[in-house]
Amino acid sequence: MPDGARHSTSRSPRLISARIIQKVLAGRSLSELIPQYLNELDDSRDRGLVQAISYGVMRTYPRLLHLQRQLIEKPLKPKDRDIEALILIGLYQLLYLRVGDHAAVHETAGTAKQLGKRWAVGLVNGVLRSFIRQRNTLLEGLQRDLETHYAMPNWLLSALQSQWPDSWQLHAESLNKHPPLSIRVNQRLNSREAYIEQLKACGIEAVPIPVVETGINLIQAMDVTSLPGFTEGRFSVQDGAAQLAAELLGLEAGQQVLDACAAPGGKSCHILETESEVSLTALDSDSDRLQRVAENLLRLQLHAHLQQGDAANLHGSWTKQRYDRILLDVPCSATGVIRRHPDIKYLRRETDIPNLVKQQAAILDATWSLLKPGGVMLYATCSILPQENELQLEDFIARQRDVVEDVIDAVWGEPRSVGRQIAPGEWDLDGFFYARLVKKSA
Repeated sequence: MPDGARHSTSRSPRLISARIIQKVLAGRSLSELIPQYLNELDDSRDRGLVQAISYGVMRTYPRLLHLQRQLIEKPLKPKDRDIEALILIGLYQLLYLRVGDHAAVHETAGTAKQLGKRWAVGLVNGVLRSFIRQRNTLLEGLQRDLETHYAMPNWLLSALQSQWPDSWQLHAESLNKHPPLSIRVNQRLNSREAYIEQLKACGIEAVPIPVVETGINLIQAMDVTSLPGFTEGRFSVQDGAAQLAAELLGLEAGQQVLDACAAPGGKSCHILETESEVSLTALDSDSDRLQRVAENLLRLQLHAHLQQGDAANLHGSWTKQRYDRILLDVPCSATGVIRRHPDIKYLRRETDIPNLVKQQAAILDATWSLLKPGGVMLYATCSILPQENELQLEDFIARQRDVVEDVIDAVWGEPRSVGRQIAPGEWDLDGFFYARLVKKSA
């Protein structure tokens, strides 16, 4: 990994990484910020360094924060969050990147000057040099606390322990691993086997994801736009767990289908790739995110009826239709996809869960009225929390007299009181939950 030492301009990778981490600490997400800031860099190596630092800092954030607190006598003021970000970046380099100690300290401290805070050059330099001197003792201290050992918030560790008392450590480690680059082959244009061979012909190593017919994991991460057939829509980026949705819906030609929380559109596109003769309505409350659905459909040359609206409130033309199939990939804690979005460790709080549960219940109740008798609703989350999954559906079934579970029988996941839970890392998949509900005929 290049250390970026040749850069002294405002476009240096460390400065851009500091800006990104600063904004994450203020509540923004990496997935929103990374594309925006990478446009400032022309060199692919610099873009790679920014991604490695930004994702790496948030992946190891509980450890880095603990070390920072050990090394700074007085907490930094909120207005100096950029300096806090810079110290986290320096510690991350010293711990995890192949960057020499001298280069990491010199370049990181120098970046404080580029931030317009010359006073902080000495602070950053001193903190990082103190870490180097005390490295062994400080690292031993990290092992004494579960939160720093597993780099995971205590509330989330407790959830893992409750769900998987005999294997929670394995799943915590899985959430911290670098995820594979997972793609979904568009079987309307090529088979999975043929595309794997095409990748191998380009020197790209890839393996099938066992539990889905369309899934491939690439051994090495890379720019997806450089893969063969991207422009022609031969594949899409999507984790294998998310690819299960289209199969579980039981699609048939002529059905009316609603994807009620559609953005960014991966599952909508997969529905149409699986069965092109359905009429699909793709709904989302956010116009910008709905535009991403439109862009994905366009690249894949697929058509859906795009509707902006709130799935919890029955307003708009999409509510006049009755549907044979409804996919509810509801807003959730995203605790099952931390390996792909490590900033969730910082951005998500345990206190967020009750409001999410309330929102999910409202969406379930509203959209259930749009399902035809005999129709199927597929409820999905990328959460590992029972409040958002089986407990949510237990309450829903208790409220509705015309619902019965269609039990999912599969080699993946574990059965719950309602639905089926995929543990983080199982089959090298994200943590995911699915339940299939059928509306009783009158």
